[in-house]
Amino acid sequence: MSLLRPLDPSFPIERQIAIEAGPVVLVNVVTLDKADEQTFLKIWQDDAAFMKRQPGFISTQLHRALGESPTYLNYAVWESTAHYRAAFGHPEFRAKLPTYPSSVVASPHLFQKVAVPNICVV
Repeated sequence: MSLLRPLDPSFPIERQIAIEAGPVVLVNVVTLDKADEQTFLKIWQDDAAFMKRQPGFISTQLHRALGESPTYLNYAVWESTAHYRAAFGHPEFRAKLPTYPSSVVASPHLFQKVAVPNICVV
């Protein structure tokens, strides 16, 4: 992957994974050149299959932006930051990152559910 660009530059993913919390949702917005789309999808599929086998993984879903923009949003649910941290730092996963096309820019961020009275629950 050519570049990680934090959604919040003051609190990048490297700082987020140090916080003990759970469950957590990874939201990752990915932009890339249209010519690299099929390569991206194949590598992402392989990475998702790897993550699916990791302890603490709950689910994932990939979304594509409408229209011509090759922008993707992936979210993945993990039991805890500790589980995500272990998977994200796993040597097998880290070794695959350079295989992504150079046009790929990923913006990962971790979230937790928020309870809002009469709207949503934790």
